[in-house]
Amino acid sequence: MNTAYILTLSCPDRPGIVHAVSGFLLERGSNIEEAGQYNDHDTGLFFMRVQFACDQIPADALRTALASFADGFKMQWSLHATAEPVRTVLMVSKEGHCLNDLLFRWKSGLLPLDIRAIVSNHRDFYQLAASYNVPFHHIPVTAASKAQAEARAYEVIENESAELVVLARYMQILSNDLCQKLSGRAINIHHSFLPSFKGAKPYYQAHDRGVKLIGATAHYVTADLDEGPIIEQDVARVDHSRTVEHFTAQGRDTESQVLARAVKWHSEHRVLINGHKTVIFK
Repeated sequence: MNTAYILTLSCPDRPGIVHAVSGFLLERGSNIEEAGQYNDHDTGLFFMRVQFACDQIPADALRTALASFADGFKMQWSLHATAEPVRTVLMVSKEGHCLNDLLFRWKSGLLPLDIRAIVSNHRDFYQLAASYNVPFHHIPVTAASKAQAEARAYEVIENESAELVVLARYMQILSNDLCQKLSGRAINIHHSFLPSFKGAKPYYQAHDRGVKLIGATAHYVTADLDEGPIIEQDVARVDHSRTVEHFTAQGRDTESQVLARAVKWHSEHRVLINGHKTVIFK
């Protein structure tokens, strides 16, 4: 039986990369099922995602051969079996719309995840976690205990061998050190009002200012608060007839949808980081 894989790679652009990758896979009896490529003329980098099936070489041998092949092109690459869901830890505070949405999509078979744990600085969603049979870790955070709490949260992430961490409205700022440890594998969601409406109750601020568009941004976590590489964004129109409750409800719906798309693309290995930006093979 063929094993399906996804190969993603980036390297300095030069002629013949697509031909070389295709030839490498053909020589090992692989059948390419889906392929996408992008040449960034600004940076001189080449990006590629290939989904293929192969039954003539074991996974370890394939990875060894890929490592040798990639050296000649100075490639950064990763190889994933499509049958292996992405081990994931979700983090949340007191707003559960994104958490609830991700759990439902996961259990419905819409996200290729293996949700291993939920971490929260509040107890609000321990029953929700239990209803999905997901371990719930309550780790309170105060100014005095922030470093210890963060260390405990990272211990959970490491113990679960999590490949992805989703901040599903986790309202704590991560330290620079943790941001570095989670580089490229932590996704955050925030309302697109930043930096105009910071702090508490942004939708109340937006309603007070009479905005006409509300939205959300999903991005990778970096030490620069809410400024990591953007994965997905969306907006919805509102007007003067909408109450602040309508603003909040619409905003939460948009946040949930945007985060779900970002998590899906990441878990399908469709997102490649390109400096401060992303390349997404949809």
